[in-house]
Amino acid sequence: VTTLVNCPQNPSGKKKGRSKRARVLLASVEEATWNLLDKGEKIAKEAVVFKEDLHAALADVRKESQALKVSAEAFTSDPCSLPRRQAVVQAARSLLTAVTRLLILADMVDVAYLLQHLTVFQRTFESLRNVSSKSDLQKTYQKFRKDLENLDCLAYKRQQ
Repeated sequence: VTTLVNCPQNPSGKKKGRSKRARVLLASVEEATWNLLDKGEKIAKEAVVFKEDLHAALADVRKESQALKVSAEAFTSDPCSLPRRQAVVQAARSLLTAVTRLLILADMVDVAYLLQHLTVFQRTFESLRNVSSKSDLQKTYQKFRKDLENLDCLAYKRQQ
């Protein structure tokens, strides 16, 4: 998008500078978008919260991806056309907006899942403080340890 925007406003009518790899670039953007959509659909299936929002964001990414494909194909056929350049810039920005929204929602799902496990850990910690016998202490401590390892694993995955 930046490269397209920073281009001179009146490109020459000559075909020099026309990218020979435009179709390859477009194919890679399409592939990346489909990979993102695939992962997004998996997240939406497993999500307990924001399910409808995720499906709406996925539909928006699909729509904007298709719009970018159409405008980019028109642009690659005539890269010197300013209106076609503007159309592909707008389509790329719209796709970036849709992808950003999807990523934010996926992050919100991830945080909600992490907070849910944090709440379980906190409950176990509170029950550890209130045990009355040694056998209860051992059982509760093992659950506490398991919950802590699970929370640690989830936090590590989030950092990655």
